Amino acid sequence: MDLTAKNHRIPLSDGNLIPLLGLGTYGDPRTTPRGTALECVKHAIDVGYRHFDGALVYFNEHEVGQAIREKIADGTVKREDIFYCGKLWNTFHPRELVRPALERTLKTLQLDYVDLYIIELPTAFKPGDEFYPKDENGKYIYHETDLCATWEALEACKDAGLCKSLGVSNFNRRQLELLLNKPGLKHKPVSNQVECHPHFTQPKLLEFCRQNDIVIVGYSPIGTSRDASWVNLKCPPLLEDELLVSIGRKYATSSAQAALRFNVQRGVVVIPKSFSPQRITSNFQIFDFSLTEEEMTEIEGLNRNIRFVELLMWSDHPEYPFHDDY
Repeated sequence: MDLTAKNHRIPLSDGNLIPLLGLGTYGDPRTTPRGTALECVKHAIDVGYRHFDGALVYFNEHEVGQAIREKIADGTVKREDIFYCGKLWNTFHPRELVRPALERTLKTLQLDYVDLYIIELPTAFKPGDEFYPKDENGKYIYHETDLCATWEALEACKDAGLCKSLGVSNFNRRQLELLLNKPGLKHKPVSNQVECHPHFTQPKLLEFCRQNDIVIVGYSPIGTSRDASWVNLKCPPLLEDELLVSIGRKYATSSAQAALRFNVQRGVVVIPKSFSPQRITSNFQIFDFSLTEEEMTEIEGLNRNIRFVELLMWSDHPEYPFHDDY
């Protein structure tokens, strides 16, 4: 596969194309200064990024949408150049809430459609105004999940032209099979967004998804923050790994670029999140070198099969996806 900075799109099973490298736009809304996402997305478009990963619960889709619209208005890009992924949050799983949730995202972005719309997690929460509903004891309030009904509502959104492609996130094999084997399936999931990096290479899930023409989109591809409230700190910092550092040195790049190139070379889409203009630029510079087969094998050998993002606070949910092997 001949990847270049200008063209690194790969086909999805529905005929649409997805860029292998995108920008994650999550930032803690309590600590991220207003306007950060706006400026970073505009900078990323100038650098060459065309794929942006966002969500309603990031509370910054209005900024991301504004950045995209401004860059269309100034002639840097056309709408069809941009690939935007939005997400259906846990409180909108009931069939009748799916389209209104997507329409809310479109209204926030001020765009006519999203390129990919995915179920963010298989775990439904109680519908309502609270995104993280809790009872008086501080326990999360769950909702009975019917993933097939949710999927049918998503299919209707695609048919209505509100999104080009449909996918999922954090689904295990059983949950994917539930959708793939659904009677009357109209549109199969084209992607599954999951944690994926050299310390957590997802070999079994990757193989299952390949067999079913589902592209893996890897989040936290260069590790994640060290926020103990949701990150497994038993994982050593990925970017300090000696092998990645030495490979980076060989190609006059960084350990982060080596980790990103590893996933991209095996067909995994990567969406590193950064609000640092310097890192946004350097993360994009992975198309002027390639790893040898031996280096790919060595990096695969770093797999420790431990997640950074365990989401243990929801591990008692009937559809918590990480109890299964994959």
